[in-house]
Amino acid sequence: MTAHATGGDREPPTQPQPAVVPLEYSINPLQRLILQRLRERGWSYGEVARRGGLPRSTVYTLATTRNLARPPRPATIDALAKGLDVPVSAVRAAAAESTGLHYYDSAPAEPQPPGDQERDLLIASIDELTPEDRRHVAALVESLRNRAATERPDR
Repeated sequence: MTAHATGGDREPPTQPQPAVVPLEYSINPLQRLILQRLRERGWSYGEVARRGGLPRSTVYTLATTRNLARPPRPATIDALAKGLDVPVSAVRAAAAESTGLHYYDSAPAEPQPPGDQERDLLIASIDELTPEDRRHVAALVESLRNRAATERPDR
């Protein structure tokens, strides 16, 4: 008795298969921000869209479009930041950089002392942390910001 394999007559797919490229080299900063938050929070495009009041197709398009011709509209940036639960300035900067622009947020309300070693260390070392460690740092910063917001109701 001989075994007969099924499916051997299938034709190859008509569409070329995408090449596997490491994510960090093949996506723009806005895509990276969106996909990072989706992974961190376990959210879908639809969940981000619902949270921000955007169409799901908008979130999907921004997360999958490699070469943005222009940054999203300000209202879209605001809604995406809300949906991703990140500061608007982070989305604005990522969107601008994704189109080849450089965005510089306004100066902090309180002047930063020159040569603040702790601040410089935090900024300089963030890229050296593992993704899991960055999530822990982000959670800590978020909790500190929330605590500060409740202690200063005038802001």
